[in-house]
This record gives sequence, C-alpha cells and structure tokens, in this order.
Amino acid sequence: MQYLTDSRDASIQALGLGKRYGSGPASTIALHNINFKVERGEFVSIIGPSGSGKTTLLNLLGALDRPTSGKVFIDGTDISRLSNAELAKVRNKKLGFVFQDFNLISRMSAGENVELPLLIEGVSREERRRRARILLDRFGLGSKSDRNVNKLSGGERQRVAVARALANDPAIILADEPTGNLDTKNTDVMMEFMHQLNAEFGKTVVIITHNPDVAKRAKRLISIRDGQIEREELLN
Repeated sequence: MQYLTDSRDASIQALGLGKRYGSGPASTIALHNINFKVERGEFVSIIGPSGSGKTTLLNLLGALDRPTSGKVFIDGTDISRLSNAELAKVRNKKLGFVFQDFNLISRMSAGENVELPLLIEGVSREERRRRARILLDRFGLGSKSDRNVNKLSGGERQRVAVARALANDPAIILADEPTGNLDTKNTDVMMEFMHQLNAEFGKTVVIITHNPDVAKRAKRLISIRDGQIEREELLN
C-alpha cells in the first residue's frame, strides 16, 4: 500500500474535493472544490439542506465512493489512490459508520450485528461474542444481545448501530443523520453517546445533519450549500 502524506496531524483532510454525476450537459455537480481538515479527536458537524451534497461528502470521506476530482486523506493516506480491496481495509479498520436507517441486518440478532465487522476481520467466534457483549452492555443492551433487531425500538436499534461502529475500535466515527429517525428523547440520548465517544473514547466524530440543534452540539460546525462550503464556526 502506497502512502502520500499531506498532514500527519489530521484524521481527515479534503483537498479540492469534487464530485460530478453523469457527463456532458446533463451532468450534475454534487460537490465543488471542498477543502477542510478534521484534527484527531475533533467533534465536527456538517450541516446543510436536502440536496446540498452533505451525504455525498460523507460517502467520499468514508471511502464509500470515489471523487471526480481532488483528494481525501485519512490519517495521511491518500485514499483516492487505493484499490477497492485497500479501501475495504480502511473502512473496516479506521472508520465506524452510523446511518439514519441503521443499516442493520434484519435477520440477525443485536449481538450478531455488532459482531459483523469482527467477522469480516477474521476475529474468532469467542472473541467476537465477548467484544459484542461488552459494547452492548455499554449502551444498556446487554440483556438484548440475542434479540432480533426487528424486535427492538428505533432508539435501541440506533444504539446497536453505534455499538457495531465501535466493534473494530476505529479512530473515526462518521454518522449520517444519526438522529433522523429518532424522537427528541432518543435524539438527546444519541448525542450524549456521541459526546462520550469523543470525550471518553477519544474518537474523531463527524456528524452529517440537517438539524441545527444537533449540529450545534459539536465543537465545530461546517455549513455546506449547493455543493460548496458556505462557512465554518467554532462552537462552545
């Protein structure tokens, strides 16, 4: 694996990042010349209205898609130069994902869903179960490890999704509208978990949201509109 280092202090860096869908006159520019840096241990929110390009940006930062132009660095590695197999390793080792729709495997139990990244990594069955139980206990779901995720509430399923994101102890958590399907009470719980991941676990956390109240709970806010960064601000 070849490495191209830009900033050793940054967890994530976007340089001249652009994404275009299609070609010719019918093409759509989703992102244009995005430049920003997320330092290790930061808690950053990226906010924008529907269609602003924020989910496209998260997909590029998370190695789920490739940019049309520019570069993305993860811990100094230019991931835009990596093969698909190398990108899969980056996703499984360095990144933890939390999605609005949970993206849990419906036929599996809570514990089996948390074990999934460990299974992909080749961790033994005994060790997978041990780690999954510890994580589910941490999020108050230890007694529901064997329960099918379809029988859990929305808030419980989102906690399973967060536990799964932590299974391989990634340095970076990327969350796409993690509170989008939650009521006010569970939104508060989820954001408290996100703060714990950042403050207690030392994770770099990046949250994509359209909700100003959620965005303002981060330490830095990046506003995106029409595929470009509109402004950045530090928050208390």
